[in-house]
Amino acid sequence: MSTKSKKRPYRKRRRAETEEETRRKITEAAVELHGTVGPAHTKMTELAERAGVSRMTVYNHFPTDADLFQACSSHWAKENPYPDPAEWLRYPDPRRRLGNALVELYGWYEQKQGMMGKVLRDAPLVPSLGAFMDESWGGYMGELVDTLSQGWTGADAVRDQELRAALRLAVDYRTWRTLTESGMTDATTAAELAARMVSGVAATR
Repeated sequence: MSTKSKKRPYRKRRRAETEEETRRKITEAAVELHGTVGPAHTKMTELAERAGVSRMTVYNHFPTDADLFQACSSHWAKENPYPDPAEWLRYPDPRRRLGNALVELYGWYEQKQGMMGKVLRDAPLVPSLGAFMDESWGGYMGELVDTLSQGWTGADAVRDQELRAALRLAVDYRTWRTLTESGMTDATTAAELAARMVSGVAATR
């Protein structure tokens, strides 16, 4: 095998590593901007400058906004994992499960509000972000409701719908934000109130 043939795989591997590094830099720069100014106010020129690349390089790696949002979401979620609803099933009593779940979830919201608040604020303003959040975050919210709706007594379809609606409201970031702005700055206190409101709906079942 010639020396030139031996060098070719190395060069390809090195090129792939360089491309991956560039993609990582762009993603990290975007995540930082999304958490400070928000997705709707992130300018492509500023993103490229912060990543140390050209605008064309950004577009080469992320042809659409949806591609960029997907990469940013995966990167951020890996470093800031969502509360796992499967862990809550260790509480067989649905009321205790709900109380513990909301304390954990509201505590997470408090820690991650810098990013979550801006992304949810901007989702209605950026169609591609809105579609992405409907699918990804909306799916996660549905998973929370499915987990927390298990074990409550009653089988009436209307009542079940009301309970799920109350749970969906309780797990929403904006509900936590409203409770906090109303003076309930402690996650446990806010969670206890939200849990009592859901239990009130369940008591009519």
